[in-house]
Amino acid sequence: MITVHDIFICKPGNASKLAKLFKEWADAMPSKNTRIMTDMTGQFHRVIVAASFENLAAYEEEMKTMGQTPEEQKVMEKFKDMNEMYVSGSREIFKVW
Repeated sequence: MITVHDIFICKPGNASKLAKLFKEWADAMPSKNTRIMTDMTGQFHRVIVAASFENLAAYEEEMKTMGQTPEEQKVMEKFKDMNEMYVSGSREIFKVW
């Protein structure tokens, strides 16, 4: 199993807004095992989207089909101004033992 963390460093005042958007997106697809977190002790204004996958192949397949269902497309429309909400970001992929 792997866990993927997509990390966003938001502009001040935008972390909770971005977290709410990602939470709405995650709630539209409950079978995808996604958690939305905000950092309480580390870097300020950080939002982390964490998801688990059986392996890297499953993750890659998920990336190919992301945003294809009508539910996802409806939520994704709300992300059109997302790039204005954060300064930088990164992705971490962990193997779960």
